Amino acid sequence: MVKRGLGLQILRPESHKNLYVGILLAVIVAMASMFVSEHYGGPVMLYALLLGIAFNFLNEDPRFQPGIEFSASAILKIGVACLGLRVTFGDIASLGWPTVILVTCGLVLTIIVGWGIGRAFGLKSDHAMLSAGAVAICGASAALAISAILPAHEDRERNTILTVVGVTVLSTIAMVIYPVITGMMGFSDKLAGTFIGATVHDVAQVVGAGYTISDTAGDTSAIVKLMRVTFLAPVVFILVLMFRQRGEDGQGQGALVFVPPFVIVFLLFVIANSSGIVPGGVEQFGSDFSRWCLIIAIAALGCKTSLRALVDVGIRPIIVLTAQTLFLAGFALAGLALFF
Repeated sequence: MVKRGLGLQILRPESHKNLYVGILLAVIVAMASMFVSEHYGGPVMLYALLLGIAFNFLNEDPRFQPGIEFSASAILKIGVACLGLRVTFGDIASLGWPTVILVTCGLVLTIIVGWGIGRAFGLKSDHAMLSAGAVAICGASAALAISAILPAHEDRERNTILTVVGVTVLSTIAMVIYPVITGMMGFSDKLAGTFIGATVHDVAQVVGAGYTISDTAGDTSAIVKLMRVTFLAPVVFILVLMFRQRGEDGQGQGALVFVPPFVIVFLLFVIANSSGIVPGGVEQFGSDFSRWCLIIAIAALGCKTSLRALVDVGIRPIIVLTAQTLFLAGFALAGLALFF
């Protein structure tokens, strides 16, 4: 019934009807979430999760389950791949080497230290890495991309939902608080934008925080944030090497190690966009398409998630996410205050 190809699921014609029903559910939930977000404010990703969870009972229905699974897997990978159309190497180069070094060090240290924090609080290795990677790179988008290549087990989707909810809430709080902090520190608009882009998790909240200060801060924060997004591909590749070789229990499996196709497509899109061969209209369409794919995937993940299962996990993952977020913010503040 299901074949594998290019990292996506390919279903035979007889299963298409059930596939479409589940996809349609995820699309409707995504559209409702976007409507609420645009008319009443708030993060669309969080709305998609919560509305999706409300339809969890349909995940047990064989008419809906195949399409929900397809949306949470294949559409997710398509959305992550298309993120590459939002990034160019020229934008990164324009930041200057000191900023590039600061952001790179903050990202790498947050992943390493953040993983240690997660382990110290009793999270499994893959959950700790999922949390740290989401905080370090680009919030919900990174959580979805990293989750796609982690070892499959019964808690993976639950951990992904917890991480997405946590980074989305923390990112929204940071959007309000971080501009105030940069003002108290006496940062220039460019430094304020650098701090916000280097620390806030999700792109939408980065833009929201940056432009509340000034156009200069907003432009700078967006470029710095997109630089962090480019690290998604190498981080995912490294995690593939780590977890495919270790397996779920940390023991070597001798399994074949490969680069997920959606990571390769992401890199190709970055290269194409950087070379200038991608028309502006195509770039904008790809960016919007990527966003919609990720919202649909989040809605599908919500449909697959039991609220009771989330409650049973406890508060430890949220404490870990908060500690990781504070570490990244502290490192960036110290670096900017001392060296810029």
